[in-house]
Amino acid sequence: MRLLVRFMGFLFAAGTVVFLVGVGAVAGLIWHFSKDLPDYSQLQDYEPPVMTRVHAVDGSLLGEYAKERRLYLPIQAVPKLVINAFLAAEDKNFYEHGGIDYTGMARAGVLYLQNFGSNRRPQGASTITQQVAKNFLLTNEVSFSRKIKEALLAMRIEKTYSKDKILELYLNEIYLGLGAYGIAAASLVYFDKSVNELTVAEASYLAALPKMPATLHPVRNRDRAIERRNYVIDRLVENGWIKQADADKSRKEPLAVTNRSNAAHTFAGEYFAEEVRRDIFERYGEKKLYEGGLSVRTTLDPKIQVMARKTMVSGLVNYDEQQGYRGAMSKLDISGDWGVKLAEIKSLSDISPWRMAVVLETSDQSARIGFQPSRELGGAVSKQRETGLVTLDGVRWARAVQGNAKGKTPTSVAQVLAPGDVIYADPLYSKEGQPVEGQYRLRQIPEVSGAMAVMDPWTGRVLAMVGGFSFDQSQFNRATQAYRQPGSSFKPIVYSAALDNGYTPSTVVLDAPIEIDQGQGAGVWRPENFDAGKYNGPMTLRNALRLSRNTVTVRLAQDIGMPLIGEYARRFGVYDELPNYLSYSLGAGETTAMRMVTAYSMLANGGRRVKPTLIDRIQDRYGHTIYKHDQRECRGCDAPGGWKNQPEPQLIDRREQVLDSMTAYQITELLEGVVQAGTATVLKEVGKPIAGKTGTTNEAKDAWFVGYSPDIAVAVYMGYDKPRPLGRGNAATGGHLAAPIVRDFLKLALADKPAVPFKVPAGIKLVRVVAKTGMRAGPGETGGTILEAFKPGTAPPDNYAVIGVADADARGGMPASQQQQPDSGFLIRPGTGGLW
Repeated sequence: MRLLVRFMGFLFAAGTVVFLVGVGAVAGLIWHFSKDLPDYSQLQDYEPPVMTRVHAVDGSLLGEYAKERRLYLPIQAVPKLVINAFLAAEDKNFYEHGGIDYTGMARAGVLYLQNFGSNRRPQGASTITQQVAKNFLLTNEVSFSRKIKEALLAMRIEKTYSKDKILELYLNEIYLGLGAYGIAAASLVYFDKSVNELTVAEASYLAALPKMPATLHPVRNRDRAIERRNYVIDRLVENGWIKQADADKSRKEPLAVTNRSNAAHTFAGEYFAEEVRRDIFERYGEKKLYEGGLSVRTTLDPKIQVMARKTMVSGLVNYDEQQGYRGAMSKLDISGDWGVKLAEIKSLSDISPWRMAVVLETSDQSARIGFQPSRELGGAVSKQRETGLVTLDGVRWARAVQGNAKGKTPTSVAQVLAPGDVIYADPLYSKEGQPVEGQYRLRQIPEVSGAMAVMDPWTGRVLAMVGGFSFDQSQFNRATQAYRQPGSSFKPIVYSAALDNGYTPSTVVLDAPIEIDQGQGAGVWRPENFDAGKYNGPMTLRNALRLSRNTVTVRLAQDIGMPLIGEYARRFGVYDELPNYLSYSLGAGETTAMRMVTAYSMLANGGRRVKPTLIDRIQDRYGHTIYKHDQRECRGCDAPGGWKNQPEPQLIDRREQVLDSMTAYQITELLEGVVQAGTATVLKEVGKPIAGKTGTTNEAKDAWFVGYSPDIAVAVYMGYDKPRPLGRGNAATGGHLAAPIVRDFLKLALADKPAVPFKVPAGIKLVRVVAKTGMRAGPGETGGTILEAFKPGTAPPDNYAVIGVADADARGGMPASQQQQPDSGFLIRPGTGGLW
C-alpha cells in the first residue's frame, strides 16, 4: 500500500513538472511570437482605400475611380440579412467566442493529419476576428507561425474593440472578386444595387465569396457558385435567421449578375467625367483620387448633356454623309459562325443606338445584316444572333461605291453593300418619327470632328461638354484640348475693346481694300472679306459686325492698336498673350471652345469675370467640404434664431469687372443683330433672344458659332483633327455648319424657358438712329431706323469722319465703284476723306 502511495505521488510530481514545463513552453512560445506582433491599435484609425465617386447635379452617378473598388459602410448601415449571411458562411459563433473558435481549430487539425503529405492546402478555421488580423496586419503566408500570430492578435483585438467594430472592419475590407472590396462595392458591382436592396439569394452569394471569389465566378463557374450560395442559404435556415419558405424560394432564383462598368455612368458624359478626373488628379494627386473616398458634385446637367451630344453628333454625321459613303469599315468571312468573328472586331461602345453589323446577303431592295453579339460577364460571346434589314431608304444618302452607278444616288442596295461588309446601322424611322420594326439605316463613323461647350454665363459652371464624336474612339477632348483658330468669332473681343474705349455702335469705318506692310521681308498683307472683291464702303460698327467685314475689323484694330486688343483678349481668357499682328484681330490665333464660351459668358453677364468650372463641391470621406467653386459671400444667410424680420440675405460678388456693363450690353445688342439679320440668321428659329457670332477660318478649315441667351452660353466648332478645308463657299461657313448645331441645341435647351430679353443696365440710353448710317433719326422718321444703345456722354454723331478713308486715299483713292454708295447713305468725296 505504501508503495502504491509513493508511486502515485511520483506520477503527480512528474505530471506537475510536465504541466509546468508545458505551461512554460507555451508561455515562451507566446512571448516569442508576441514580441514581433504588429501594432493592432492602428485599427482604431484605419482609413481604407475608398473609391472616389463623381456625381452630376441631379445626384446621378457620373463616374467612379479606384484601384480597389470600395465604399466604406458603417455597421449601423448594414442590413441584418447581410450580416447574418456572412456569419452563416464564415463564423456563426462570432458574437459568442473570444476571437478563436477552438472547435473549428480542432476540426482543422484533424483534417490536416488526414491530408498530411497530400499537398492539399490546410483548412484555416479562422474566425472573422482572425481574418481581420490577417487582412489588416499580417500576410497570406501559409504557416503555423502566421496562424499563431493571427490567433494572438485576434484575442488582443477582441479585448480592445467591440464585436460590431470588428465586423465593420471585416465587411469593408474583404475582397469579393471583380475588383470589389467590401460589401457595399460588391453589391454595386455584381447586382447594381445598394446593400439595402439585396435579396436573400444575392446576400448569400456575396457571403459565399470571401474564401474563393475566383472559383465562384458567376459565369465561368455558375454551377459551383450556385451550389455554394445555396449552402449559405441552408445555414441561414439552420440558424433560424430566415424561414424555410424564403429559403426554398431563394434556391430557385437564377444567379443573375450585372457587371457594373467602372467608366462614366451617365450617358454621353464620358468626356466630362474624364475632364473631372484630370482636374482632381492635378489638385490632389493620384493617391487622393483613387484611394481618398472623395465625393465630387459636378456641374453637369444630364438633360442638357444629352441634348448637346445629340445635336453635336447629328451635325457631324449630317456633314459627313453629305461627303458620300467611304465604304465598309472592313470585310469579314461570313462562313460558319459569323457572330464569333464579328465579336472580335472592336466596336464603339458609346454611340448607341448605332450597332455594328455584318452584311449577310444583299438584293436590290434590301440587305440582311447580323448584329454584333454581346459578351457575357466572363467574356464569352453570347449565343444569341440578331438580324435585321437595311432597306433602300436606309442607303439613299450613300452614293454608290462600285459599278456603273458609282458616285450617283443608289438605286439598289447591292450598289452600296456587299456580303461580308462590316458596317454600323441604327433603326430606320418613318416620316412620323417612329422606328420601323426590323428595318435599319446605314451609318458611317464621321471623319470630321468638333466640340461643344455649354456654360452658365453667370457662374462659369459648365453644364455640358462634347469633346468629339465618340470618347471610345478618341479620348482627346476637343472642347478643352484642341487649339483651333476661332476666325471671326473673335471679332466681338475687338469690338468690345473699341466700345469700351470711346467708340460707339454708330462709329463708321471704311469697308474697302487695304494693304498692310508686315515688315522684315514678310511682304504686304491684303486681307479680304469672305466675298472677296466686294466692299460696302463706310459702315457702322453694328453693320460691319453683322456682316462680318474683315477689312473693317482690320482698320478698327489698326485704329485702336493691337496691344489694347491683346489686353482685352487676355482679360477675357481667349489668349494668354496675343502677338501684335493685325491678322490676329481676325482670329488667326489658336484657342479652345472652352475659352471662347467663357469669354462670351462675360459678355452675357454684364462683364463679370467667370472662371470655368466642372466641379461645384468636393467633400472628403468624412463629408467635410474641401473645395467649393462659388466663393461669393452670403451676408445674413445664417439665421440661428429663425426668421425675425431681419433684412434679406445678400450675396456679395467680388469678382473682377473685366468689361463695363454698358459696353457688354452694347456688344450684346450688336451680336443680336448678327442673329436677326447677319451671318447667323438660322438662329432666329429658336424664337428666343439670342446673341452670337459665326466664325470661318482661312480655307474654311474650321467653322464656329459662339453665342448666348440671357441664361446659357454655348460654343461649337467643326473641323478635321488634321485640318483641311471643309468645303467651298457658303456651304463651309460657320453660319452653315456650326450655327445650325447651336440652333438645334438651343431649341431643346430653351424649349420650356420664357423669351426673356437681355437686361438693359442702368445708364444706357436707347436712341433711334438710321440703321444704315448710325446717324440720329429725324423727328417722326421710323422707316429704316433702329434703337441703338449709347453710354452717358455719347450720342449718334451729326458730323464725323470715316475711319480708314485716309489709308484708302494714300493708295490713290477708292475705286470708282466704291466712291459712291447710295444704298449705304454715305457719299465720299474722292481724295479728301470727308463726307458728303
